[in-house]
Amino acid sequence: MAYEVEAPKYVRLAQTIQQRIEDGTYPPGTRVPSENQLVQSFGMSRPTVVRALELLKRDGWLESRQGYGTIVRGRPAGVDQKDRRGSEALARDESRTAGRLVEVGRVSIPARVASALGLPKRAKVLMRRFLVEEDGEPVELVSSYFPAGLVDGTELESADPLSGGTRAHLESRKKVRFDHVTERVSARLPEREEAELLELPEGVPVLSVLVVACDASGQVLQVSDVLLPADRQELEDTYRLS
Repeated sequence: MAYEVEAPKYVRLAQTIQQRIEDGTYPPGTRVPSENQLVQSFGMSRPTVVRALELLKRDGWLESRQGYGTIVRGRPAGVDQKDRRGSEALARDESRTAGRLVEVGRVSIPARVASALGLPKRAKVLMRRFLVEEDGEPVELVSSYFPAGLVDGTELESADPLSGGTRAHLESRKKVRFDHVTERVSARLPEREEAELLELPEGVPVLSVLVVACDASGQVLQVSDVLLPADRQELEDTYRLS
């Protein structure tokens, strides 16, 4: 029998505060309630409140100002674009997407992914790497990593393009349920193979959207590193997900 578990308390609290920012309850430029007020209002512990606030600060919804408290910044620039990349990484049907599957296999986990999965840096995990193309030009390189326990009984190790997306595949084959996603955006210089696949001139950086998808208990189910050529992005051209 499968049991449904609620998302971690700090995630639910962060979602509630974020919703209040979006609906205008906490307008940009104003202070959010103090930690003590949030503890009393939501009946949660101080560590839970602190963790929720830190999550919102990291994602750009809030900021701390010395001597003034925690301030609402409003909806972060480019947040819709990040949501789009994260959703696409989980739902992309490789068999119907323009591009090609360039690599499938067990690899040593990169340090930035190891910390997200909670694994040692030299651990082996399954990676699926897909190059997305538009009009014959590479526009996105997606490297998805999966914990070993989720691979058996699936087609994730198949060298053929996967139909239906990894989220739908795992939910149907392993009876897991994706609940929430954390996205971390950064810029870096690509590794040689990444630059070659994306056809980048030397010295051109990439934007990395690290998509960490978890179940309701916080267990990581998939980590995808979505690389976008920095010289081809227009992050101000965003839209809302329906």
